[in-house]
Amino acid sequence: MLETLSPRRSDPPLRVADFPTLAAALDYAAEGAEGLCFYSGNGTLQESLPYADLREQAIGLARRLLGAGLRPGDRVGLIAESDGDFVRAFFACQYAALVPVPLPLPAAFGGREGYINHLARMLRRARVSAAFGPAMLQAWLAEALVGLEPVVAGTLAALDGAARMAGRLPAPDPDGLSYLQFSSGSTRFPLGVAVTQRAFMANARGIGRDGMDVRRGDRAATWLPFYHDMGLVGFLLAPVACQMPVDVMATRDFVRRPLAWLGMISRNRATVSYSPSFGYELCLRRATAATGEGLDLSCWRSAGVGGDMIRPDVLTRFAERFAASGFHAEAFVPSYGMAEATLALSFTPEGEGARCDVIDTAILEREHRAVPAREGRSRAFVMCGRMLPGHEVEIRDENGAALAERCVGRIFVRGPSLMAGYFDAEEETASVLAPDGWLDTGDLGYLADGRLVITGRAKDLIIVNGRNLWPQDLEWSVEAELAAARSGDVAVFSIDGETEEEVVALVQCRAAEPTAREALALDVANLLRGRHGIDARVVLVPPHSLPQTSSGKLSRSRARTMYLAGDFSRPEMATDAAG
Repeated sequence: MLETLSPRRSDPPLRVADFPTLAAALDYAAEGAEGLCFYSGNGTLQESLPYADLREQAIGLARRLLGAGLRPGDRVGLIAESDGDFVRAFFACQYAALVPVPLPLPAAFGGREGYINHLARMLRRARVSAAFGPAMLQAWLAEALVGLEPVVAGTLAALDGAARMAGRLPAPDPDGLSYLQFSSGSTRFPLGVAVTQRAFMANARGIGRDGMDVRRGDRAATWLPFYHDMGLVGFLLAPVACQMPVDVMATRDFVRRPLAWLGMISRNRATVSYSPSFGYELCLRRATAATGEGLDLSCWRSAGVGGDMIRPDVLTRFAERFAASGFHAEAFVPSYGMAEATLALSFTPEGEGARCDVIDTAILEREHRAVPAREGRSRAFVMCGRMLPGHEVEIRDENGAALAERCVGRIFVRGPSLMAGYFDAEEETASVLAPDGWLDTGDLGYLADGRLVITGRAKDLIIVNGRNLWPQDLEWSVEAELAAARSGDVAVFSIDGETEEEVVALVQCRAAEPTAREALALDVANLLRGRHGIDARVVLVPPHSLPQTSSGKLSRSRARTMYLAGDFSRPEMATDAAG
């Protein structure tokens, strides 16, 4: 509740990320009364952490980290619980000129063994000298650290007996590393995005000044995990650089009680909060006839959307459902970004809402052009605004030549927010980041009146009989039109067939009765054939078996790998309906 926060005092003038380093940004934010508030899923305030207290505690912890034997430039793994300890440790690293490495929580990794293996790969890739996490994960962290011999590891309490370094703390280098950000995907060889202090501040400035137009009195609210770029940069680091208060609830609490997010916004009069499409959809799924009573969302001026392919139908239904609670559809701010660019690359202007570009599907699939639809099949893509100032975008063909507007191709970007590279991975860096500064995002899209439109990931594109098909279109059709399918139940990808690519649709099935299972598989196959003109091999899989990234998105690449490895081939798990 607002009355539990520290009494306000006169705040210094607003500065929008015009600092050389994150430590300098916190020094300035600490002059005001704002800070972080951590809430439980039922809305109970668990900790209030003013920026002034955060600064003092982080500096003390920085001295203990250096006193324990760490040296400037060492990497420090931090399991990113949504609590004050993670934030204190992260900023302690900033003051000690150490490099924090936010690490995921176990939710998306299919149990203890999968999580420990993934954590171990990240810790080794970053070559950490220390690692910390919550008490409940200490045994798992210790197992993941086997063979690394860190200087210190455990909970932050492991530093209680460490000597405090005396004298002046090392000065952070504006051109040095601020942190490593691992991408959310669960790949065999995870890559750490190396973000410098200067790149972070350039992005935070673009977010605060040009993206969200931060002003005095703004308040942020978030459930996004701090190990993901949208949560870490958008709702922890950028707010510090813009002296904005933030209300935080854990991701796991949001998943259990998504409407608690809206309640937190309403009670605390938050003005800025972001989510991928699936967050808005979760709220819709849990809404009842009484939902909205007592909610006042009229304060929410910047309802950001990003982090996955934006579903226009979800945004439309959310705006309609919560209009009576004061939510305005114009508050939606579709945006585009990625960890390799620190976070944000483009924003829709404030007050414009989610604008869709409705294009001719047949021309898109055959000619790779986004021509406005006049008749026949059409597809609506949400427009993600214009690039942040100082950043450039080019849409290129398979030969690397720049394409004209409304031609679909691979998206390349350049600007001051881009990563220095993947940490300790020169070959992987060179494969995406050119010497002239252009980054291959791996995404496909086009420009329309200078606005960026994302159509999907290049690696996910399905090509059948000369047609380009986007897997999310196929997945969304099944989830929208079949009552037995829910959001997130379908993963579509292609594999090499004898003569051409074969389309495979994995569908989570909750029915045990053979007739019901066969009917679902047949319905999916008929829908894909009738609506999209393709024959697909439909494989029914158990509920909750489709893999997700650590940020909660469907991982098609892992689903495809699991399928090819035979993970879904047990007789009781599969029902085919091909041809």
